[in-house]
Amino acid sequence: MAPMTRSRAKADGKPGELAAEYYAQRASVGLIVTEGTQPSDDGQGYLATPGIYSDAHVAGWKKVASAVRDRGGHLFIQLMHAGRMSHPDNTPHRRPGVAPSAIAPGVPMFTAKGMQDIPAPRALTTEEVRQTVADFRFAARRAIEAGADGVEIHGANAYLIQQFFAPNANTRPDEYGGPIENRARFAIEVATAIAEEIGADRTAIRLSPGMTMWGIDEGAEGPALYRYLMGALDKLGLAYLHVAHRGNEPLLADIRKRWTGTLILNRPGRPRDEIGADVASGLADLEAYGQMVLANPDFVVRLKTGAAMNEANPNAFFGGDGQGYIDYPALA
Repeated sequence: MAPMTRSRAKADGKPGELAAEYYAQRASVGLIVTEGTQPSDDGQGYLATPGIYSDAHVAGWKKVASAVRDRGGHLFIQLMHAGRMSHPDNTPHRRPGVAPSAIAPGVPMFTAKGMQDIPAPRALTTEEVRQTVADFRFAARRAIEAGADGVEIHGANAYLIQQFFAPNANTRPDEYGGPIENRARFAIEVATAIAEEIGADRTAIRLSPGMTMWGIDEGAEGPALYRYLMGALDKLGLAYLHVAHRGNEPLLADIRKRWTGTLILNRPGRPRDEIGADVASGLADLEAYGQMVLANPDFVVRLKTGAAMNEANPNAFFGGDGQGYIDYPALA
Protein backbone atom coordinates (compact mmCIF):
# COMPACT_ATOMS: atom_id res chain seq x y z
CA MET A 1 0.00 0.00 0.00
CA ALA A 2 1.52 3.28 -1.12
CA PRO A 3 1.55 6.22 1.32
CA MET A 4 -1.49 8.50 1.01
CA THR A 5 -2.26 11.63 3.01
CA ARG A 6 -5.79 11.42 4.48
CA SER A 7 -5.82 14.49 6.81
CA ARG A 8 -7.76 12.85 9.62
CA ALA A 9 -5.31 13.24 12.49
CA LYS A 10 -6.22 14.94 15.76
CA ALA A 11 -5.22 18.50 16.60
CA ASP A 12 -2.23 17.27 18.63
CA GLY A 13 -0.95 15.16 15.75
CA LYS A 14 -2.14 11.79 17.03
CA PRO A 15 -3.58 9.46 14.41
CA GLY A 16 -7.37 9.73 14.29
CA GLU A 17 -9.62 7.30 16.13
CA LEU A 18 -10.39 5.38 12.94
CA ALA A 19 -6.79 5.11 11.70
CA ALA A 20 -6.16 1.69 13.26
CA GLU A 21 -9.21 0.19 11.56
CA TYR A 22 -8.43 1.90 8.24
CA TYR A 23 -4.92 0.44 8.05
CA ALA A 24 -5.85 -2.94 9.53
CA GLN A 25 -8.59 -3.41 6.93
CA ARG A 26 -5.87 -3.32 4.27
CA ALA A 27 -3.27 -5.49 6.03
CA SER A 28 -3.64 -8.32 3.52
CA VAL A 29 -1.51 -6.41 1.00
CA GLY A 30 1.49 -7.41 3.14
CA LEU A 31 3.35 -4.11 3.53
CA ILE A 32 1.57 -0.88 4.42
CA VAL A 33 3.37 2.44 4.15
CA THR A 34 1.48 5.02 6.18
CA GLU A 35 0.48 8.53 5.27
CA GLY A 36 3.25 11.12 5.54
CA THR A 37 4.02 11.70 9.23
CA GLN A 38 5.95 14.76 10.36
CA PRO A 39 9.14 14.37 12.41
CA SER A 40 8.77 17.79 14.08
CA ASP A 41 6.54 20.86 14.35
CA ASP A 42 8.46 22.42 11.46
CA GLY A 43 7.82 19.32 9.37
CA GLN A 44 4.05 19.80 9.16
CA GLY A 45 2.63 21.26 5.98
CA TYR A 46 -1.01 20.26 5.70
CA LEU A 47 -4.01 20.31 7.99
CA ALA A 48 -4.64 17.31 10.25
CA THR A 49 -1.54 15.27 9.40
CA PRO A 50 -0.03 13.03 12.09
CA GLY A 51 3.31 13.30 13.83
CA ILE A 52 5.67 10.76 15.36
CA TYR A 53 7.80 12.66 17.87
CA SER A 54 5.72 13.06 21.05
CA ASP A 55 4.56 10.53 23.63
CA ALA A 56 0.97 11.09 22.47
CA HIS A 57 1.96 10.32 18.89
CA VAL A 58 3.67 7.10 19.94
CA ALA A 59 0.62 6.01 21.92
CA GLY A 60 -1.62 6.63 18.93
CA TRP A 61 0.58 4.80 16.45
CA LYS A 62 0.89 1.82 18.82
CA LYS A 63 -2.81 1.14 18.26
CA VAL A 64 -2.31 1.27 14.50
CA ALA A 65 0.76 -0.97 14.46
CA SER A 66 -0.88 -3.51 16.75
CA ALA A 67 -4.05 -3.64 14.65
CA VAL A 68 -2.09 -4.18 11.43
CA ARG A 69 0.09 -6.85 13.01
CA ASP A 70 -2.95 -8.68 14.40
CA ARG A 71 -4.22 -9.06 10.84
CA GLY A 72 -0.91 -10.32 9.50
CA GLY A 73 0.46 -7.14 7.96
CA HIS A 74 3.63 -5.08 8.29
CA LEU A 75 3.77 -1.32 8.84
CA PHE A 76 6.37 1.24 7.82
CA ILE A 77 5.67 4.80 9.00
CA GLN A 78 6.57 7.34 6.33
CA LEU A 79 8.58 10.25 7.72
CA MET A 80 7.60 13.36 5.77
CA HIS A 81 8.98 16.86 6.29
CA ALA A 82 6.95 19.18 4.07
CA GLY A 83 9.60 21.92 3.94
CA ARG A 84 8.29 24.90 1.99
CA MET A 85 5.02 23.09 1.19
CA SER A 86 3.49 24.48 4.35
CA HIS A 87 1.23 27.27 5.58
CA PRO A 88 1.47 28.87 9.05
CA ASP A 89 -2.25 28.28 9.64
CA ASN A 90 -1.68 24.52 9.34
CA THR A 91 1.16 24.16 11.86
CA PRO A 92 1.25 23.95 15.68
CA HIS A 93 3.53 26.98 16.05
CA ARG A 94 1.95 29.11 13.28
CA ARG A 95 5.30 29.85 11.64
CA PRO A 96 6.16 29.81 7.91
CA GLY A 97 7.75 26.68 6.56
CA VAL A 98 11.49 26.07 6.46
CA ALA A 99 13.39 25.05 3.36
CA PRO A 100 16.82 24.96 1.73
CA SER A 101 16.29 28.52 0.48
CA ALA A 102 13.72 31.28 0.96
CA ILE A 103 11.93 30.52 -2.32
CA ALA A 104 8.16 30.09 -2.34
CA PRO A 105 6.70 27.27 -4.45
CA GLY A 106 4.28 29.64 -6.15
CA VAL A 107 1.16 27.58 -5.45
CA PRO A 108 -1.74 27.83 -3.00
CA MET A 109 -2.54 25.36 -0.19
CA PHE A 110 -5.74 24.36 1.55
CA THR A 111 -6.15 25.72 5.08
CA ALA A 112 -9.04 26.00 7.54
CA LYS A 113 -9.75 29.38 5.92
CA GLY A 114 -9.79 27.88 2.43
CA MET A 115 -7.12 28.08 -0.27
CA GLN A 116 -4.28 30.47 0.54
CA ASP A 117 -1.01 31.27 -1.18
CA ILE A 118 1.98 29.60 0.45
CA PRO A 119 4.32 32.27 1.84
CA ALA A 120 8.03 32.21 1.22
CA PRO A 121 9.75 29.81 3.64
CA ARG A 122 12.61 30.67 5.92
CA ALA A 123 15.96 29.31 4.78
CA LEU A 124 17.46 26.83 7.22
CA THR A 125 20.85 27.70 8.64
CA THR A 126 23.57 25.10 8.25
CA GLU A 127 23.19 24.17 11.92
CA GLU A 128 19.42 23.89 11.48
CA VAL A 129 19.90 21.50 8.57
CA ARG A 130 21.94 19.29 10.89
CA GLN A 131 19.24 19.61 13.56
CA THR A 132 16.64 18.51 11.01
CA VAL A 133 18.72 15.38 10.37
CA ALA A 134 18.60 14.79 14.12
CA ASP A 135 14.82 15.32 14.09
CA PHE A 136 14.45 12.57 11.49
CA ARG A 137 16.65 10.28 13.59
CA PHE A 138 14.57 10.93 16.71
CA ALA A 139 11.28 10.39 14.87
CA ALA A 140 12.53 7.07 13.49
CA ARG A 141 13.34 5.88 17.01
CA ARG A 142 9.88 6.92 18.15
CA ALA A 143 8.31 5.01 15.25
CA ILE A 144 10.02 1.81 16.37
CA GLU A 145 8.89 2.48 19.95
CA ALA A 146 5.35 2.69 18.54
CA GLY A 147 5.68 -0.81 17.11
CA ALA A 148 6.32 0.02 13.46
CA ASP A 149 8.40 -2.47 11.48
CA GLY A 150 10.38 0.38 9.97
CA VAL A 151 10.26 3.85 8.47
CA GLU A 152 10.18 5.15 4.93
CA ILE A 153 11.94 8.49 4.37
CA HIS A 154 9.84 10.70 2.10
CA GLY A 155 12.33 12.03 -0.42
CA ALA A 156 9.74 12.60 -3.15
CA ASN A 157 6.78 14.76 -4.25
CA ALA A 158 8.35 18.21 -3.84
CA TYR A 159 8.81 18.00 -0.06
CA LEU A 160 11.91 18.98 1.90
CA ILE A 161 14.36 16.35 0.67
CA GLN A 162 13.48 16.86 -2.98
CA GLN A 163 13.65 20.62 -2.43
CA PHE A 164 17.33 20.12 -1.62
CA PHE A 165 17.74 18.21 -4.92
CA ALA A 166 16.24 20.95 -7.12
CA PRO A 167 18.50 23.88 -8.07
CA ASN A 168 15.47 26.14 -8.50
CA ALA A 169 14.54 25.52 -4.84
CA ASN A 170 18.07 25.23 -3.43
CA THR A 171 20.46 28.13 -3.99
CA ARG A 172 22.46 27.55 -0.81
CA PRO A 173 26.12 28.63 -0.69
CA ASP A 174 27.11 26.01 1.92
CA GLU A 175 27.84 22.28 1.69
CA TYR A 176 24.14 21.52 1.04
CA GLY A 177 23.88 23.55 -2.17
CA GLY A 178 25.58 23.86 -5.53
CA PRO A 179 26.98 20.68 -7.11
CA ILE A 180 24.89 17.49 -7.16
CA GLU A 181 27.02 15.94 -4.41
CA ASN A 182 26.04 18.80 -2.11
CA ARG A 183 22.35 18.80 -3.07
CA ALA A 184 22.20 15.06 -2.38
CA ARG A 185 23.99 15.40 0.96
CA PHE A 186 20.92 16.04 3.13
CA ALA A 187 19.12 12.92 1.88
CA ILE A 188 22.21 10.78 2.46
CA GLU A 189 22.74 12.19 5.95
CA VAL A 190 19.10 11.55 6.90
CA ALA A 191 19.24 7.96 5.63
CA THR A 192 22.58 7.33 7.33
CA ALA A 193 21.40 8.75 10.66
CA ILE A 194 18.21 6.70 10.68
CA ALA A 195 20.02 3.51 9.65
CA GLU A 196 22.46 4.05 12.52
CA GLU A 197 19.59 4.65 14.95
CA ILE A 198 17.17 1.81 14.11
CA GLY A 199 19.07 -0.42 11.67
CA ALA A 200 19.39 -0.27 7.91
CA ASP A 201 16.97 -3.21 7.60
CA ARG A 202 14.24 -1.00 9.08
CA THR A 203 15.10 2.07 6.99
CA ALA A 204 13.73 2.78 3.51
CA ILE A 205 13.42 5.80 1.21
CA ARG A 206 10.95 6.98 -1.43
CA LEU A 207 12.07 9.05 -4.41
CA SER A 208 10.28 10.55 -7.43
CA PRO A 209 12.96 11.28 -10.07
CA GLY A 210 11.89 13.98 -12.50
CA MET A 211 8.74 14.95 -10.62
CA THR A 212 7.87 18.58 -11.43
CA MET A 213 4.81 19.37 -9.32
CA TRP A 214 4.55 22.40 -7.01
CA GLY A 215 7.35 24.38 -8.61
CA ILE A 216 10.09 21.75 -8.38
CA ASP A 217 12.51 21.54 -11.31
CA GLU A 218 15.53 19.28 -10.89
CA GLY A 219 17.03 20.62 -14.10
CA ALA A 220 19.28 18.94 -16.64
CA GLU A 221 21.43 17.47 -13.86
CA GLY A 222 18.49 15.65 -12.29
CA PRO A 223 19.25 12.19 -13.72
CA ALA A 224 22.92 12.53 -12.76
CA LEU A 225 21.93 13.45 -9.21
CA TYR A 226 19.84 10.28 -8.86
CA ARG A 227 22.60 8.11 -10.30
CA TYR A 228 24.99 9.59 -7.75
CA LEU A 229 22.41 9.16 -5.00
CA MET A 230 21.94 5.48 -5.85
CA GLY A 231 25.63 4.82 -5.38
CA ALA A 232 25.68 6.50 -1.98
CA LEU A 233 22.43 5.05 -0.63
CA ASP A 234 23.01 1.53 -1.94
CA LYS A 235 26.06 1.22 0.31
CA LEU A 236 23.84 1.59 3.38
CA GLY A 237 21.95 -1.68 2.80
CA LEU A 238 18.51 -0.14 3.29
CA ALA A 239 15.34 -2.22 3.51
CA TYR A 240 14.09 -0.95 0.17
CA LEU A 241 13.99 1.88 -2.34
CA HIS A 242 10.48 3.03 -3.29
CA VAL A 243 10.31 4.82 -6.65
CA ALA A 244 7.28 6.90 -7.62
CA HIS A 245 7.87 6.65 -11.36
CA ARG A 246 7.36 9.69 -13.57
CA GLY A 247 8.11 8.29 -17.00
CA ASN A 248 11.89 8.39 -17.57
CA GLU A 249 12.31 4.70 -18.46
CA PRO A 250 16.08 4.84 -19.18
CA LEU A 251 16.71 6.44 -15.77
CA LEU A 252 14.47 3.86 -14.08
CA ALA A 253 16.41 1.04 -15.74
CA ASP A 254 19.65 2.66 -14.60
CA ILE A 255 18.35 2.92 -11.03
CA ARG A 256 17.43 -0.77 -11.13
CA LYS A 257 20.99 -1.64 -12.17
CA ARG A 258 22.60 0.57 -9.52
CA TRP A 259 20.32 -0.47 -6.66
CA THR A 260 21.28 -3.92 -5.39
CA GLY A 261 18.57 -4.15 -2.74
CA THR A 262 14.78 -4.44 -2.88
CA LEU A 263 13.05 -2.00 -5.24
CA ILE A 264 9.37 -1.09 -4.90
CA LEU A 265 7.82 0.58 -7.93
CA ASN A 266 4.75 2.80 -7.87
CA ARG A 267 3.35 3.85 -11.25
CA PRO A 268 0.48 6.26 -10.57
CA GLY A 269 -2.55 5.41 -12.69
CA ARG A 270 -1.36 1.94 -13.64
CA PRO A 271 -4.28 0.04 -15.24
CA ARG A 272 -5.43 -3.19 -13.65
CA ASP A 273 -4.33 -5.35 -16.56
CA GLU A 274 -0.72 -4.23 -16.01
CA ILE A 275 -0.57 -5.15 -12.32
CA GLY A 276 2.41 -7.43 -11.79
CA ALA A 277 4.15 -6.53 -15.05
CA ASP A 278 7.13 -4.82 -13.44
CA VAL A 279 7.70 -7.70 -11.03
CA ALA A 280 7.40 -10.21 -13.88
CA SER A 281 9.95 -8.31 -15.98
CA GLY A 282 12.41 -8.02 -13.08
CA LEU A 283 12.26 -4.24 -13.07
CA ALA A 284 10.79 -4.27 -9.55
CA ASP A 285 10.67 -6.64 -6.60
CA LEU A 286 7.35 -5.26 -5.36
CA GLU A 287 4.67 -2.96 -6.74
CA ALA A 288 2.86 -0.33 -4.66
CA TYR A 289 -0.73 0.77 -5.17
CA GLY A 290 -2.57 3.76 -3.78
CA GLN A 291 -6.14 4.53 -4.74
CA MET A 292 -7.00 0.94 -5.64
CA VAL A 293 -5.99 -0.20 -2.15
CA LEU A 294 -7.66 2.82 -0.57
CA ALA A 295 -10.97 1.85 -2.19
CA ASN A 296 -10.58 -1.92 -1.86
CA PRO A 297 -9.65 -3.22 1.60
CA ASP A 298 -9.69 -6.70 0.04
CA PHE A 299 -7.56 -5.65 -2.94
CA VAL A 300 -5.62 -8.92 -2.97
CA VAL A 301 -8.72 -11.12 -3.06
CA ARG A 302 -10.30 -9.06 -5.81
CA LEU A 303 -7.08 -9.24 -7.80
CA LYS A 304 -6.81 -13.01 -7.45
CA THR A 305 -10.47 -13.71 -8.25
CA GLY A 306 -10.94 -11.16 -11.01
CA ALA A 307 -13.70 -9.43 -9.07
CA ALA A 308 -14.61 -5.85 -9.89
CA MET A 309 -12.86 -3.11 -7.93
CA ASN A 310 -14.61 -0.37 -5.95
CA GLU A 311 -14.02 3.12 -7.31
CA ALA A 312 -12.31 5.59 -5.00
CA ASN A 313 -14.31 8.63 -3.87
CA PRO A 314 -12.02 11.68 -4.35
CA ASN A 315 -14.38 13.90 -2.34
CA ALA A 316 -13.45 11.89 0.78
CA PHE A 317 -9.69 11.68 0.24
CA PHE A 318 -8.84 14.46 2.72
CA GLY A 319 -10.49 15.08 6.07
CA GLY A 320 -13.90 13.97 7.21
CA ASP A 321 -15.08 10.94 9.13
CA GLY A 322 -15.39 7.25 8.29
CA GLN A 323 -17.15 7.85 4.99
CA GLY A 324 -14.74 7.13 2.18
CA TYR A 325 -12.26 5.92 4.78
CA ILE A 326 -13.35 2.71 6.54
CA ASP A 327 -16.68 2.06 4.78
CA TYR A 328 -15.50 0.75 1.41
CA PRO A 329 -17.22 -2.63 1.03
CA ALA A 330 -15.33 -5.92 0.91
CA LEU A 331 -16.55 -8.94 -1.01
CA ALA A 332 -19.01 -11.12 0.90
